[in-house]
Amino acid sequence: MIAIGDVLLSDEVVQEQFVCDLNKCKGGCCVDGDCGAPLTEAETKTLAQIYPKVKPYLPANYAAEIERQGTHTYDNEFGYVTPTVNGGICAYGTIDEMGIVMCGIEKAYKDGVVDFKKPISCHLYPIRVKEMQGYEAVNYEPRKSLCKPACKLGRQLKVPVYKFLKDALVRKYGDEFYDTLEAVARKMNT
Repeated sequence: MIAIGDVLLSDEVVQEQFVCDLNKCKGGCCVDGDCGAPLTEAETKTLAQIYPKVKPYLPANYAAEIERQGTHTYDNEFGYVTPTVNGGICAYGTIDEMGIVMCGIEKAYKDGVVDFKKPISCHLYPIRVKEMQGYEAVNYEPRKSLCKPACKLGRQLKVPVYKFLKDALVRKYGDEFYDTLEAVARKMNT
């Protein structure tokens, strides 16, 4: 276990390798799950605010689901989450010509239409963050079969999980946190 301030990270965040292989998984993490992507309370407000700008990036039937369910829903186990279409794909998802699920919010962000990249839980995947009493638990939780190609590619390229997720970790915890994590990783690997 790695402790940085009030954040406890599993050793796997440093020890395991991972690089998304979208050509193999097709963005299945946006489809497979018990509910939509977990959201912070602040993100629920952001989604409500940016939805009109994101809507043009979404298939009409997905936008209709958001308008029917709301820009977020509530799950008894996970709290605030993104709505889904028929209990499957995230309603903010889009499917490209290669059959790969992409994030409509992220597309709008890349086009400079919104200044919100996507929910932090999505950006951090395959890391999951759980709020505990007095600290956050950060665990590496890839889906066993869905993420198998990403684990294989990560091993081939020798990219640790924390390096693959550098931008997301910096976004969530800041540069100083990431620099500390990198220093701890170097010590663990010597």
